[in-house]
Amino acid sequence: MMKYEKKITYEKKRNLILTSAMVSSVLYLLWRLFFTLPLSAGGVQLFLGILLFAAEAVTILGTFELYCSKMRSAAKSITPMDLPADLYPCVDVLIATHNEPADLLYKTVNACTFLEYPDRRKVRIYICDDGNRPEIRELADSFHIGYLACPENKHAKSGNYNYALSKTSSPLIATFDADMIPQRQFLMKTVPYFFAQEWISQNGILRKRSPEECSQVKKIGLVQTPQSFYNQDLFQFNLFMENNIPNEQDYFSREINVNRNSSNSAAYTGSNTVLLREAMETIGGFPYDTITEDFETSLRMQKEGYLTYATEEILAAGLSTTTVSGMMKQRIRWAQGVIQSIQNTNAVFTRKLPLAGRITYLNAYLYWWSFFARFIFILAPVLFALFDLQLVVCGFWDLLLFCVPAHILHQYASSYMSTNIRNLRWSQIIDTILSPYLILPVFLESIGVHQRNFKVTSKKKEQGNTANLKFMFPHLILTGLTVAAILKFLYGKYGTALIFSSVILFWLFYNLQALIFALFFMMGRKTYRQSERIAAREKVTVQVHAGEYEGMTADISEEGIAFEIEKSFYIPDDQEFSLRIETSCYQASLTARLVYMRETPSGYRYAATVKPVTERDRRQYLQIIHDRLHTHPKELDVWMTPYDELIRNVKKRLEKTLQQKRKALRIPIHQELTFSCEARAYVMDFNYHYLAVKDFSPGHWDSRSPLQLQLDAHTLYLTKPDAPQNARGIVLLKIQNLHELTDQGMELTKIAQMIREKGMECT
Repeated sequence: MMKYEKKITYEKKRNLILTSAMVSSVLYLLWRLFFTLPLSAGGVQLFLGILLFAAEAVTILGTFELYCSKMRSAAKSITPMDLPADLYPCVDVLIATHNEPADLLYKTVNACTFLEYPDRRKVRIYICDDGNRPEIRELADSFHIGYLACPENKHAKSGNYNYALSKTSSPLIATFDADMIPQRQFLMKTVPYFFAQEWISQNGILRKRSPEECSQVKKIGLVQTPQSFYNQDLFQFNLFMENNIPNEQDYFSREINVNRNSSNSAAYTGSNTVLLREAMETIGGFPYDTITEDFETSLRMQKEGYLTYATEEILAAGLSTTTVSGMMKQRIRWAQGVIQSIQNTNAVFTRKLPLAGRITYLNAYLYWWSFFARFIFILAPVLFALFDLQLVVCGFWDLLLFCVPAHILHQYASSYMSTNIRNLRWSQIIDTILSPYLILPVFLESIGVHQRNFKVTSKKKEQGNTANLKFMFPHLILTGLTVAAILKFLYGKYGTALIFSSVILFWLFYNLQALIFALFFMMGRKTYRQSERIAAREKVTVQVHAGEYEGMTADISEEGIAFEIEKSFYIPDDQEFSLRIETSCYQASLTARLVYMRETPSGYRYAATVKPVTERDRRQYLQIIHDRLHTHPKELDVWMTPYDELIRNVKKRLEKTLQQKRKALRIPIHQELTFSCEARAYVMDFNYHYLAVKDFSPGHWDSRSPLQLQLDAHTLYLTKPDAPQNARGIVLLKIQNLHELTDQGMELTKIAQMIREKGMECT
């Protein structure tokens, strides 16, 4: 009860703050419209002043829609019921592919075959291949699933899916992109939503609604789960923020789209979705005259009276694009497609949508113009400081009275808008990065210059640097202009003059930090791994030297694994060893080859490349990797300041990456030892391969025979390589009978302890 009361109190406080922010913004816009436009200035200055006001108005009105949807969102939530097993209907699982490689599709298909369902015979999986490729047909055959080859690739993804709809018949349809890997519970957590219209749970008893009750509840046309990604997106990766900010798409998928349930305008995003076949037939299938058929599909469903519902729980994950050029093409396609679909369906003016829904689609349209607004916000203070073009006619005290309170309230309200997924500053950094490349496509699409060709976004991960310096050019120009404006505006100002200039200076510096992040983003970052590492703590058993060691994984990937074990053991560089990983649902046997090892506070950490032993192991291992929530941040790190983020980027770009990692752990010894033949040396450290020694005195040792070091019942046989001592005077003595020791189960730390004890005897 107290928890419920706290929630009500929080919602009241949130709504009060959001309402206050809207009121202050309205007052600010009225002041800007009637008192600050440069009406007495020349035509160019007045035109620019009106553009600035329009940019502010579009931005503020967009936030109003977000505020209102947030305040209404809790009232529109749907709780799925606990369905009896016999009510679960047949489901067609459609995996769309155009030109994606078979190994990428393999992971998605494999995961779909593990989907849990009361009666697995009711789940029918199909690869929908509009490329009609033999290797994809073979993949489908190997999994014993359906293969649907679209005979003509005329209508891209829409044509591919419509062909699949004509060949299937289940009442529910789950759609996945080629790279989107579902968790095994995907269907169990989405299918029950579709029974909210016909069934109701009262006092724990499930009953069917009466016809009168059914008429008052809209049917759900689709359930959209979040688009999630198991690799770092470019904003996380290029800006060294992989541990501090969520994926950029989380804000839309887990926040905006969920809030739009309140106006029944949640969007279908093309994957990780379950559709009602009846609704698809009502709207005539997937639309052809748009490049974002998913967005328009949900819009057409809403016009026909169906609910489209977005959920918060992540149930599938795929790959974010890994190149700047690929990301820009993707965003341009989204922008053009959304504008096309809104125009195609007359979404802003149609009477078939409620007013709240029409306002949402107006905001969806205006959102893509916000990138032009961001460009204006960067240029406006530059024009004033550098060229004396005053676009806002007001004094310092006017700004303090109208602008500052509205800005502060907007910042404060933004903290209540999301579950700390995004803040205003990061939104503006992202918009600054994207804006130069979206302005022209959005303008052309809005005036009727359409793009009709569908282009699949490449998800291939390439090793090397993610930089694309040609995209940096607009940001370099804007950064140069902003710095010049700051220097010119500061020149000759002292005392109170600086205080009265503080608003413009704040604006310039605020834009400058976003532009610096844009430059860092375009500079990219070197990529070393071909496959993604996923943090995971699972039981692992290592089999080596006829012995077994148990530990826990630290992270796993398709090509490698890191695991931690309390004890150390020797693994030859050229020898494979066996691993077995177990979870509550899966088990896989792997062959491994050591990459490196190091000591940790709790034991020893090993990293190895891995290869599944059998095809079954491959399938099980892929599920161990992907049938889980990824561990990338879900929220912003609130302790990271802009200064911290900038300093981190500078440091990371200056430091050199250590590429060489040791395959055998070095343990310090620091003892004077006596060997056979009266040879003496100061032993620095030891690993399974070498003793590193200083001040080596060979005594009367003949190098044609091994040097011996007696350790209780064991003897080390050593040779001195021909290589000279290094600059620090260190010589390496190679251990010859390594395998003899390891075959006896001798651990590294045990041998090191025996060497230390030998040194103490010598002293």
